[in-house]
Amino acid sequence: MINDNDNSILTIDNYLDNHYIHRSNWLRAAVLGANDGIISISSLAIGIAAASATREPIVLATVAGLVAGALSMAAGEYVSVSSQTDTETADIEREKIELREMPEEELNILAQIYEKRGLKKETAMQVAIELTKKDALAAHIRDELGINEISQANPIQAALASGASFTIGGVLPLVVVLFAPIEGMEYWLYGSTILFLILLGGLSAKTGGSSITKAVIRITIWGTIAMGLSALVGYVFGVRV
Repeated sequence: MINDNDNSILTIDNYLDNHYIHRSNWLRAAVLGANDGIISISSLAIGIAAASATREPIVLATVAGLVAGALSMAAGEYVSVSSQTDTETADIEREKIELREMPEEELNILAQIYEKRGLKKETAMQVAIELTKKDALAAHIRDELGINEISQANPIQAALASGASFTIGGVLPLVVVLFAPIEGMEYWLYGSTILFLILLGGLSAKTGGSSITKAVIRITIWGTIAMGLSALVGYVFGVRV
């Protein structure tokens, strides 16, 4: 009987591991970083290429943008996610105090949460009592605050994923800048960037288990808009150098 239960638990764990939501935190940061790296560096290079007759200014601007962008993405993601972590920690500490000072009120809050989710009033209270006896703080963190292992912020992981993925994404247009003909380089950059974005959109959708077509269309449209505006700025305000 124990073996059957153990097998059942293993099966459930394996089933849960197959859900894509477990990848949402790092996947979001990685896709955002790579997408920003491709589009921002390509847009920068296109804007400079539209106003330059030589390769050196384009390379210099692209490298500078790549370094600054990667550091900015990593730092920004770390600060943002750290703020979320601080908020979660403060809420957990507040919950500890409330559980210590007014346990009955907290028990009723938990029961009301389960009742709103569809349980009968008596059943909701019984569930709240049993979960409170097992681990009151864990129950309130999960069901009242909405914090769990999937949604819980990880600043270091998010920062590394964003910075590294931005660098990887930004290197792709840099390669084009280094080897594409200077004449008509903006068109080379646009064409290659669209290809990079299509590949990124398909890969991210595949990894996250979502629609590949929708991801590709979305990322291509916004990438085209960004690069088009950058080229326009280069043509209108640029001075040929």
